[in-house]
Amino acid sequence: MMKSLSLYLIICVSVVTLATSCRQTKLLELGANPFITHMYTADPSAHVWPDGRLYVYASHDIYPPKGCDLMDKYHVFSTDDMKNWKDHGEIVNSDMVKWGRPEGGWMWAPDCAYRNGKYYFYFPHPSETYVSSSWKIGVAVSNYPDRGFTVLDQPIPGMGGWDMIDPAVFIDDDGQAYIYYSGRGHCYGGKLKENMVELDGEITDMQGLHDFHEGAWVHKYNGKYYLSYADNFDGANRMVYCMGDSPLGPWTYKGIILAATSCAMSHGSIVEYKGEWFLFYHNSDLSHRNELRSICVDKLYYNPDGTIRLVSQHR
Repeated sequence: MMKSLSLYLIICVSVVTLATSCRQTKLLELGANPFITHMYTADPSAHVWPDGRLYVYASHDIYPPKGCDLMDKYHVFSTDDMKNWKDHGEIVNSDMVKWGRPEGGWMWAPDCAYRNGKYYFYFPHPSETYVSSSWKIGVAVSNYPDRGFTVLDQPIPGMGGWDMIDPAVFIDDDGQAYIYYSGRGHCYGGKLKENMVELDGEITDMQGLHDFHEGAWVHKYNGKYYLSYADNFDGANRMVYCMGDSPLGPWTYKGIILAATSCAMSHGSIVEYKGEWFLFYHNSDLSHRNELRSICVDKLYYNPDGTIRLVSQHR
């Protein structure tokens, strides 16, 4: 009798353990790509914030298409299941930038960071009518991830110049924040002060990159640092990546993450959510026009040696 009871208890414990394990390892399901279809969006910057939701900050392509020079606003979207998305609306536009170009426009790829209870939204924008030499990196600050942003009266000192765009911020495990921006075939990176709006030291040119175009993004996995970006492949950018032992390199080129999409330009971000990794990017599947892009997401997988497998694009 005791032997039968012991066997019964063992079976019950095993069933409960298996059920718990299944619940813990349940994989997230993705919806169709693009996942935002009611408006045209590009340059997705994805982050997971303290409320447990995943947020995507995106630039906005104007419809009907009038060219990338007229992009002038940013939207934010969020999800808690990777399938159902909420549009929180517009959070920043060129009219809010006191130091910006009088004619507006030119609000390109953004990023966002969280520190000490505040959200810092970074965006590139020129300050003069003659655009190329007057790019700056602006910052908007809010107590919330999806609303209430106020653009600071001055851009980040010491950043900008000829076609220097695409800010991206990475905060390491020790709390040190790093900022990156790029243009004209170069990617620059440096430390941010605790206030998140000033550089802490010099900006340096990242070393070891191969065929760099634009759109740098840095993340960390198993103690290694990854810098991903768009290359110059035959007029249709691919997303490629490097690995390193420091947030500022030097970097070692590793290969392609994402093959060219239906859009000539590529820009993306990589984030972990609920135990899985995801690559966000954009394509032109809805419009078939480079000026009207739509944001997408697919799962990303690592090899045992830490290298990244080529991401499979789904629709």
